Amino acid sequence: MVTTTSSCRSPTAFHPLLSARRIRTPTTQLELVKISPLKPTPLVSSLSRLDPFRARSSINNDHYVEERTSPASVIDNADRKVETRVWSWRGYSIRYQCGGDDGPALVLIHGFGASSDHWRKNIPALAKSHRVYSIDLIGYGYSDKPNPRDFRGFVGLQAAVMEPKFCKGIVLLNISLRMLHIKKQPLLGRPLVKAFQILLRNTPLGKLFFQSVATPHTVRDILCLCYHDMSQVTDELVQIILLPGLQPGADDVFLEFICYSDGPLPEELLPQVKCPVLIGWGNKDPWEPIELGRV
Repeated sequence: MVTTTSSCRSPTAFHPLLSARRIRTPTTQLELVKISPLKPTPLVSSLSRLDPFRARSSINNDHYVEERTSPASVIDNADRKVETRVWSWRGYSIRYQCGGDDGPALVLIHGFGASSDHWRKNIPALAKSHRVYSIDLIGYGYSDKPNPRDFRGFVGLQAAVMEPKFCKGIVLLNISLRMLHIKKQPLLGRPLVKAFQILLRNTPLGKLFFQSVATPHTVRDILCLCYHDMSQVTDELVQIILLPGLQPGADDVFLEFICYSDGPLPEELLPQVKCPVLIGWGNKDPWEPIELGRV
């Protein structure tokens, strides 16, 4: 399995299996860095037993898997057919999109504030040679939104650390460095940051803040800040980001993310990963410049 994770600020669609050191896109340049802690192995392989979307069987007693296709959920693309389905995991409904019938499996994981729709331009292209699964993480998109404090962490990196036998490679695109984490704040400012996080999480101020953000105008303004090529900030993209955020429970997920200062940082997880890692970083990233990634 290759796990591909992305933040919602990825500047453009790109094929995650490129081997070039640098590639140019219409909007920016992506710098690719390979990290191979072990002897080089093929970057892709099949999902093997960890492929619930095809096996339709239980992985263990705690992971009962059910697959069903949503009505009117098949999109006829000029290149490939993409289906939207629902996966039942531990009693929660997880929405995902899939395409491709043959080849190694790719799992595409979105970043904060996004959903599987963020990979809409990539799935048909990748499905020509792979079985592609793009998931709405629990709490995001159109998946169930339980208490967000029960589900945290870097999904792709954490999966590679916890279940290395199932993960043959990871591609990280503009991964979040968690700059809001308390450890990343100046020492003298940490008490103030912590107090502000508690205020947002535990008082009505947090809900009011979310309501001010969850509007088409504000979403568009934020996207224009994080997309180098602002022509990519279309009405479609604004709706893809906004509509899931209007669902019940989405405000709690949003506030928990910006207030969450526990758990490991990506630079703490990376040394524990045993499979090859390919990092793609847009050199025009305005929020987390590539220089921070190099450090």
